[in-house]
Order: sequence, then C-alpha cells, then structure tokens
Amino acid sequence: MQEKALVVIDIQNDITKHYKDVIGNINAAIDWAVQTDTHVVYIRHENVSAGTRTFKPGTRGAELAPDLNIVSENVFTKYKGNALSCEEFADFISTHGIKDFYIAGADAVACVKSTCYNLCKAHYGVTVLADCITSYDKRKIDEMLRYYESKGSTIICLHDLLAEHSR
Repeated sequence: MQEKALVVIDIQNDITKHYKDVIGNINAAIDWAVQTDTHVVYIRHENVSAGTRTFKPGTRGAELAPDLNIVSENVFTKYKGNALSCEEFADFISTHGIKDFYIAGADAVACVKSTCYNLCKAHYGVTVLADCITSYDKRKIDEMLRYYESKGSTIICLHDLLAEHSR
C-alpha cells in the first residue's frame, strides 16, 4: 500500500441534502484509490450531545449512506469535527505511515474544513477533491476551497486526479 489515503468524511444517511450530487464522483475516487493501492478510509460522525437530532449513535442516520462504495474495513467514528480527534484514525495513520491525504465528503464548512485544517497543521499533504465535497449550503463551497488552499491544501478536480493516474 502507498503512504496515501483517500478519506471520505461523513457520507451518512443524515447528510441527505446535496450528497447525491457528489456520490458518483466520490465512488469514482474510491475506485481510483483501489486501483492505485491507496488506503480508503471512511469517517463517520456520531453526535452524543443532548438535544441533537442528527448522527445519533445506533440510528439509521448515523450509518454510512447505502450508495457509498465500501471497499475497506477502515471505518472510524469521530465525535468532533476534526477526524484527527478520533484516536483510532490517528493510530491508523501512524501504523501505516500515511503522509498524504485525498479528501472527499461533507460538510465543507464544518468537518471537512476542520479535518483539512488540522491535517495541514500537522504537516501532512492534503489534496481536496473539489468535486467530491458538498455542504448544507453549497454557495459556500468556493469560499471553503479558497480557505483550504490558504491553509496549505491543494485543490484539484477528480478528472485531473484520474488523468494524472492514466499517464
């Protein structure tokens, strides 16, 4: 396996708004990762705060979306926005010597933002697949892409990633 991982963040049943717009691209990115011997990691969010209605542990809403290609058992649960806050995920990175990450998922203004920021802050290579992320407010995606880039992430489209691989 390469020292790279595709990280799919929070594509769960409770992210019903807009995820259908990017699920085809995310699944194509997963196929690319399998073909290039890149680790595929799924991050699930669970909300344990009192009074919240989404991502409740043990509910259908917290499950990974049924149309998401699941190609590995690398499924980690986080309870905060930043995926690195999940000790099991951090251990996985360390155990496998992963240095570079490709990011797909939701929500661009929350968990994807926090994860990208913290991966860059920890000096990992971060590439955001611009057409593999979504948000509750899609109008904010361009702003978020500029933010990710300002914090050290590289922004590319899936097509460009696939073209690089076919060379």
